[in-house]
Amino acid sequence: MGDGTSARVDQTLLRGAGPTAVLVLLGEREMYGYQLAQALDERSAGVLEMGHSTLYPLLYNLEAKGLIASEERVADSGRVRRYYRLTPDGRRALKRQRAEWRSLAGALARLGVLDPTPA
Repeated sequence: MGDGTSARVDQTLLRGAGPTAVLVLLGEREMYGYQLAQALDERSAGVLEMGHSTLYPLLYNLEAKGLIASEERVADSGRVRRYYRLTPDGRRALKRQRAEWRSLAGALARLGVLDPTPA
């Protein structure tokens, strides 16, 4: 880990970070499942890589909570895809979650769990 390579995150940590990461990405633009999986993998350098068995239940849960909404549409390719987007409640939840993550990251840095950031 200290050699600059990314480590895969334990499933317990992923359960906490995954929903927020999905809300962040959907806050930028709507996406279908495969796009989300790719974006999570690429933007997190593989740390938050999620398979279908993890991502889709997470999406269904966020939708059941009213934080995201979805609709099926025919893509340019002719395939029917389910596109997900953030709802107003999702935007409010994301704002709260970002504040919580900032607070947690600050506490972990003060404890020395995270490397200190250069001044």
